[in-house]
Amino acid sequence: MEVSFLQRTLDCLSSRSLKLQTEEAAPVAVTALQRYMCEQAEGQQLDSYSYDVTVTDGVCRAKCFVHPSLNHLVHTNILRTGVDIYITQGSFVYNERRLGHGFICIEKLRCAVGGSAVLPLIKDVGSLPMLVKHGMERSVVLQSDVPLQVSRKHYLSLWNNDDPEGDIWTSGCPPSDTVLDVSKITLLRSLESCFRNAWKPLPLLVKIIHKSRLRYYGKFGLKIDYPFQAYFEVADQSGTMSLVLWNELCPEFYQRLNVGTVLYLQNYTLKQSYSNRSHPQMDHHRLKTFSSIEICLNPRNPASVITVVSPKSVLPQWGLPEVSYQFITRSELENVSNNSACDVIGLVTFVGRVERVKSKGNKGPEKYWTYRWIHAVDGTSGHPFILEVFSSSQPEIFSRICPMTYLVCTQMRVCQVQNSLPYLTSSCETETFITGYHKGQPYVSDPKVKSFIQWTKTLKDNVVLQKTAVGGQYCYPRPPQKCTQSLSDPSAQAPLIAAADLKRELETLQYREHKRLAIQGQITAVRYMKSPKTTEPQQTQENEVPDVSTDVREQAVSDTHNDPSTAEQTSEASSTSPSVEEISASRRKRGIPTREAKRTSLTRGSVPAKRRAGLETTVQEEKDSDSESEEAHNVEGSDVLSWESSSWLEQQQEVKEHLCQGALYQDSISRRFTFDEKDVLLQWGNLQPTRWAPEQTTDTIPPVVCQGYYQVTILGINMQIAIDAAFFPVVSSDEPRAVGLPQDPHGNTMLSCLSSGFLCPLSDTANHSETTLPEPEDVLETACELEDMHVVCFLDLCHLGGDKVEVLINKMYRVTDDEVQQN
Repeated sequence: MEVSFLQRTLDCLSSRSLKLQTEEAAPVAVTALQRYMCEQAEGQQLDSYSYDVTVTDGVCRAKCFVHPSLNHLVHTNILRTGVDIYITQGSFVYNERRLGHGFICIEKLRCAVGGSAVLPLIKDVGSLPMLVKHGMERSVVLQSDVPLQVSRKHYLSLWNNDDPEGDIWTSGCPPSDTVLDVSKITLLRSLESCFRNAWKPLPLLVKIIHKSRLRYYGKFGLKIDYPFQAYFEVADQSGTMSLVLWNELCPEFYQRLNVGTVLYLQNYTLKQSYSNRSHPQMDHHRLKTFSSIEICLNPRNPASVITVVSPKSVLPQWGLPEVSYQFITRSELENVSNNSACDVIGLVTFVGRVERVKSKGNKGPEKYWTYRWIHAVDGTSGHPFILEVFSSSQPEIFSRICPMTYLVCTQMRVCQVQNSLPYLTSSCETETFITGYHKGQPYVSDPKVKSFIQWTKTLKDNVVLQKTAVGGQYCYPRPPQKCTQSLSDPSAQAPLIAAADLKRELETLQYREHKRLAIQGQITAVRYMKSPKTTEPQQTQENEVPDVSTDVREQAVSDTHNDPSTAEQTSEASSTSPSVEEISASRRKRGIPTREAKRTSLTRGSVPAKRRAGLETTVQEEKDSDSESEEAHNVEGSDVLSWESSSWLEQQQEVKEHLCQGALYQDSISRRFTFDEKDVLLQWGNLQPTRWAPEQTTDTIPPVVCQGYYQVTILGINMQIAIDAAFFPVVSSDEPRAVGLPQDPHGNTMLSCLSSGFLCPLSDTANHSETTLPEPEDVLETACELEDMHVVCFLDLCHLGGDKVEVLINKMYRVTDDEVQQN
């Protein structure tokens, strides 16, 4: 019989010693990583949440507790499902307040690089026995889907608090065929008088017309096992009213109660409505709204009785209203007022990666929203719907949204954008549906839905596929042409922060967390980079994460290595940006060298010693022949074109810290969707899953072709901290980022490109239009006008996992005239 490393480890944690430290650890694979509200401890709390990790050595499985000092490995997606780890220090922890319960605590570990070596050898991970210490065989906690910390009864979704997570959430129970006595029911309009007079209300017979996302309200000290809440809007022939599902009734009923479901309710209570909450817009229902009170369904005191009525048992004489919608077409969107609610249907052409944003104003434990950007077309306009879709407690749908699917989003809010295209964002009552989930939904009979389906029958898949894209960096809307809002205002689109605060923001950024910030200073150097960095790690043992019980992020964020900028200085620029023709004429007049000649003119003699090491990977040795130069040109980083300000060399002596985060990663670039790569593309765009599954592919996506990008060095206004940021201009109208982008013509100077975000004019491969994009050296030739210019840069930050942090320049403003409001 094969010897289990996990069993040997547990045997070593005997009554003589409850601690184990070893360097001879065998690899174990992570099959589950689960999060829950931590138990409040004395002193400062490191984190609001705890994590349980399930590992396997191929012989058995073990559920272990992750020591809080390792939580940052989860926050940065280093410790994740589907990889191997080496447990080098651990302990066994007994529950002193409960007999027969204890668990392994992992205190130090190493994370192997690349795919798992253990998982491919296992046929069925779920069939492996769960390791239990002798004498604890009856422990329910170790054998079931509940946290090791016994004061908690359930897990939370790994990356947000909105999605149902775990076996406690039921959805498959059939509706009741029980014969109902509807002769003694009350109508919604009668409940207000019942509430005023403290009468016990009769049963209700209602239909759900709106459903909100799930809300988790857990916090330290709250003695409620299942602190969940969900709002529904229900209706009968007399009008509509809010209904609230509380606590453990949410795991039992939330996924069974859908729009169109008919309920027979008994033992409910009434209370005054909570005013500080969002409400769906329901004018289109043409029903009276009773808003002073709400119906409460509680698990006890009293225990509400909820009967889900089978659709075939619903009778017309009950007079329940039909569910109605307010679908709009894309051609109608511009005429819809701001913040109005609407429903949309479209064919998805672009799906962005899932990102997270920290909830603002949250007084309890920190909470993140998950969202993604989507483009969908309906044939009525040349522009797509631009959709900002947040998770709506439908994880099985949210994670499967991909191009070529039919998408329905309900109760979306309209956001009109000045001088650009409007977009739609989710509300608390938004629900999403994709191909495979439309059957039986009330909207299928809506005239605009039927019209859309007829239009899709005229399409050819191979034509539409040419216009699809997935993943990459995407954010909408772009900053305004002129920054008229005070940047010091916390509600500003990009709050202005100090350079030191930017360092702190980078250090505390978590996996797939997105932030937009503004920083002021001056641009001191620009380099043109040929290829983006790959995010696929090398399959070498030497690159393992070392034993970690301290935060490894600081090393990744802060680096005093200064990247060189070695291009020759150009003459001073005029106060206005020259046109492309003026640039070309000026270059011919002054005899600017060609690309090959210019590359060999880069010198290294004047570079300080502390910068010399960087040149070894960025400057190619001078070659005598043109063929050798052209070969070097095809090597990543060998043909660096760059500019630096005349004062940058001297300023670097005063810089205390240079944050080198200016790389562009493959994950930053969107790519074409194909059905053959559907599964791997879905996995690439989604967040790391809570549980490993055999279909979780280890295939890598082929590198996408990139036109190159610019690495821009921004020196903070106090000249103490510098940061490198990537500038990745839009070059084609086919890119998702080009949708809604103001495309006023400009001269393709470095300044105008950074201000506009694109190279002019954009190429249009769909219409086979031929446009010649400016060469990088042409753009860099104009960078001298940035010399000593006071600027404000809008930066988009996103943590891509591990030590990869994406820092992109979205827009640059000159702090002159009225371009930025100063106060």
